[in-house]
Amino acid sequence: MERVKTGIPGLDEMLRGGLLPQTATLVEGAPGTGKTTLGMQFIYHGIVDYDEPGIILTFEQFPSQFYRDAANFGWDFRKLEDEGKLRIIMSSPEVSLVDLQAVGGQIEALAREMGARRILVDSLSHFQRLTSDPLQLRHLTYSFVNGLKREGLTAVLTWESPVLLGEPAEYDVGIPFIIDTYILLRYVEIESAVHKALLVLKMRGSDHDKDIRQFDISGRGIEVRSKFEGHEGIMSGSPRRMADSFVQAFIRR
Repeated sequence: MERVKTGIPGLDEMLRGGLLPQTATLVEGAPGTGKTTLGMQFIYHGIVDYDEPGIILTFEQFPSQFYRDAANFGWDFRKLEDEGKLRIIMSSPEVSLVDLQAVGGQIEALAREMGARRILVDSLSHFQRLTSDPLQLRHLTYSFVNGLKREGLTAVLTWESPVLLGEPAEYDVGIPFIIDTYILLRYVEIESAVHKALLVLKMRGSDHDKDIRQFDISGRGIEVRSKFEGHEGIMSGSPRRMADSFVQAFIRR
């Protein structure tokens, strides 16, 4: 099956070769977990390694901040824009939603002009300000995501989580049901040290690894490493050694 490789070490292996084309992937995590970095890495490697031009649609950061953040990893976004392989657009959910619903909108025109194959949307959380009605919010988000797919784009969408440690937040709007692939980033405290954990919760139309993996953010971006060994309850925010769990279950009754 054709795959869209993220170019992120370890993640493509978890995804059994990469994302499926023209799908939407939600990357959820608390501030600082690396959501935007993962998205930028997806866009950068798509351009440089696979000749797939990309678009970054941002609702909160100026393009200059993306240039600066990308430069920290050795990614020259300005150069890629000059070459016509990348466009960074700062907009709002309201404008972008109307744009995708219109014929000949900016995103449609850019995608066709550039031959864009990938898009990063940072962050989908801003759609929450459009309405207080959960059902309407789900409808608007569904319409937006389908608009991206209609343009032939494989999308990575970030979602800001209020949960620093512990289980994912409950979604009244059903966001995880709208998207195709759901990647969760979490802080994990083990023996008084904070680690970062990554889990692929779902991938519609494909199998995927269910392990909870450690990951680091280095000077080259995100690198997914080995799974957590000898602990359970990692994503609950209260990890414990497997032996401790055995004692609690059988001996301390």
